[in-house]
Amino acid sequence: MRDAFVSELTALAERDPSIMLVTGDLGFGVLTDFAKRFPAQYLNAGVAEQNMAGLAAGLALEGRRVFTYSIANFPTLRCLEQIRNDICYHGLPVTVVSVGGGFAYGPLGFSHHATEDVAVMGALPGMRVMAPSDPAEARACTRFSGSAEGPSYLRLGRNGERKLHSDDCVRIREGNMLHVAGPESADTVLIGSCGALDLALEAVGLLEASGVSAAVWSSPFIMPFDRARVMQFASNSSLVVTVEEHSESGGLGSRCAQVIAASASRRAQHLAFGIPPVPQHYVGDQHFMRVQVGLTARRIHAMVTALSGVRGAHE
Repeated sequence: MRDAFVSELTALAERDPSIMLVTGDLGFGVLTDFAKRFPAQYLNAGVAEQNMAGLAAGLALEGRRVFTYSIANFPTLRCLEQIRNDICYHGLPVTVVSVGGGFAYGPLGFSHHATEDVAVMGALPGMRVMAPSDPAEARACTRFSGSAEGPSYLRLGRNGERKLHSDDCVRIREGNMLHVAGPESADTVLIGSCGALDLALEAVGLLEASGVSAAVWSSPFIMPFDRARVMQFASNSSLVVTVEEHSESGGLGSRCAQVIAASASRRAQHLAFGIPPVPQHYVGDQHFMRVQVGLTARRIHAMVTALSGVRGAHE
């Protein structure tokens, strides 16, 4: 996803001289070509994320479309007050780019686990939150950010995420979900986001082997959210499952739960898979960390089939 973002941003900068990339003293191997080609559109703010957010706001007030870039929690939590007061208060076209969402930087420990970022950024006034699940979605979200009004948050993975869409050029509309696999509607619907769509697709393979047909959708937008689509699922399906590499609080699962609870015609149960909202004291790669918190396709399969009454669910 990271490489897809840089590639798309480079294409945007070629066409639009107002595009500005500001990094927090990292990404040199990935951003080197951009910096060489567009020296007037690139700044290194140093390890000073609060300054980086304030700088981005000032550039935006002067007509630039700014992308700030850093690892996981650093461009979000470390400078949250500046994002809220300098960027959101003025409704500025600044996209905060976080690389390594979830457990992508798992071996570096809790300081680098971006597990609350979607909830925190989604609570800011006027903030658009995007959490693409594969490189094609990352490209589409970057293109969207290049012309969107107001502030945005773009959450990216960085562990060589595989292509999950058959089309390299995914087209998105603000707030809309994307159909990925299976029928468009089914009695069981899985919605993936925050880089965990791969787990949803793996779980569907296991479910199909157990005789459970499921629809798979991606939600690259967390704010604004596709309420109409979820209301449809709540009314027409028996089970809606959300899968995200983010805290169980305040992310995709919470958004879906709010919509389903407000649906007068709901018949669907909601099953949410995410990260428990407690500090993770384990250290390991992304797969290891997912296993520690129970964020696995096998666990999704076991719980869905148990609710569906499928024989052999726990075998």
